[in-house]
Amino acid sequence: QVQLVESGGGLVQPGGSLRLSCSAIGFTLDWYAIGWFRQAPEKEREGVACITNIDRTTYYADSVKGRFTISRDNGKNTVYLLMNNLKPEDTAVYYCNVGPWFGRGTQVTVSS
Repeated sequence: QVQLVESGGGLVQPGGSLRLSCSAIGFTLDWYAIGWFRQAPEKEREGVACITNIDRTTYYADSVKGRFTISRDNGKNTVYLLMNNLKPEDTAVYYCNVGPWFGRGTQVTVSS
C-alpha cells in the first residue's frame, strides 16, 4: 500500500522555524520528483516547493523563496521542508506530493 506520511507541523511564532518531514511507505522515492503543497482555510491548494529526482533541482513559489528549503534523503526515503522566518500567511495544512499521491497533511500555524 502506497502511503505518504507528513510530520513536523505545529504552532510557531512569527519569525520562527519548523522542519516538515514526509516519509514514503510502500514505494521508493528515488524515481520521483517530490513536491510540497499547502492549503489555507477557504483557499485553493497551492504548490510551495518541488525537488527533482535526478539532479535535485529545486523550485519554489515566490511567496516562500529565500525562506523555505526543500531537500531529500533517498536513503531514508524521506523529503524535508525547512521553513524559516515563518509568517502568519504561511498558516495552512501542508501536504507532500509524489506523482498522483498526496499525504494527509500536517497543520502549520503561525501566530503570536
